[in-house]
Amino acid sequence: MFKKVGPKRRSRWRTPLVAAAVVAVLVGGASAFDDPVENAPVAVEAPTAVETPTGDSGTEAAATPDAITPSPSPSAAPSVAPSPTPTLPAEPVAAAGTALAAVADLEVKGRAPKTGYDRDLFAYREYDQDRNGCDIRNDILRRDLADLVTGVGTNGCVVETGTLDDPYSGTPIAFTRGSSTSGQVQIDHVVALSDAWQKGAQSWDVTTMREFGNDPLNLLAADGPLNAQKGDGDAATWLPPNKVFRCGYVARQVAVKREYDLWLTEAERDAMVRVLGDCPAQELPSRETAPLMPELAAPSPAAPAPAVEAPAPAADAAGAQDPRFDSCKDAKAAGYGPYVSGVDPEYGWYRDGDSDGTVCEG
Repeated sequence: MFKKVGPKRRSRWRTPLVAAAVVAVLVGGASAFDDPVENAPVAVEAPTAVETPTGDSGTEAAATPDAITPSPSPSAAPSVAPSPTPTLPAEPVAAAGTALAAVADLEVKGRAPKTGYDRDLFAYREYDQDRNGCDIRNDILRRDLADLVTGVGTNGCVVETGTLDDPYSGTPIAFTRGSSTSGQVQIDHVVALSDAWQKGAQSWDVTTMREFGNDPLNLLAADGPLNAQKGDGDAATWLPPNKVFRCGYVARQVAVKREYDLWLTEAERDAMVRVLGDCPAQELPSRETAPLMPELAAPSPAAPAPAVEAPAPAADAAGAQDPRFDSCKDAKAAGYGPYVSGVDPEYGWYRDGDSDGTVCEG
């Protein structure tokens, strides 16, 4: 059973015992803490007459032995009922196979220096892990977004539009591919690359780093600004604002760290246990991918449109037709482009590196 480790707490049950002892002394009894000599009975001598100040009446009073009241003898302390045995909060039960149980399998030690860290070592988007001909960003967008439309001529790979039910904020985000809009949805490494570097990845070979950087288990489509806010934080320093998703988020971190034998700091371990303690049955997530979607690559068949005149070949400012340069770079330098698939014949002359249906764009 997973056992939560934390600093020792002082028992709140000592207070009643101390209070009882104080009451015993005040009521009139010598306690076990009294000095026996200081509390022994003392013989009382008969007092002598004491002259008192003369008042307005001019009378004087003299003390007599009968006027003295002897001190009472010490009496036994009253019995105190024993305090009940304290009932401590129950530790969260970590069933086998749950994320909470898996935390106990992870090593706990200090963070290593960040010396030598380079994000490029993890080859994110440079490696086609599942060999489907599509980069990992679009693989994750197809997996995590709904209402997808993929680009024409991309073999169902490139996501043009869709809707993300953002797990970090709990609000939907409308995604549209473009230089000014794509950043609204980013792909987050749930266990940040820098965090992994400081907790075991420094010893990995090139292949392991590349697998980690492109592993769908460690990737989620998420709100861009919140992903930037997270940075390289771990569970002790950053959690999603959407509290409903925190259990799933921490469980994914646990799964990734167990898969790649990464360690935890003590603060990180305590934060994971605290979150998962509210959902002890939370299971570890599995690695999921999304298939290509060629059926969404082209619009649905529609009624034939009226014949229109074919567009004129693209021309530069002087009206000259593209002479078919060796590369898009040369074409753009001469003032030609861009060319769109299905519209411009020049599109087939040049390579569409990002498979977005447009070549020689600015």
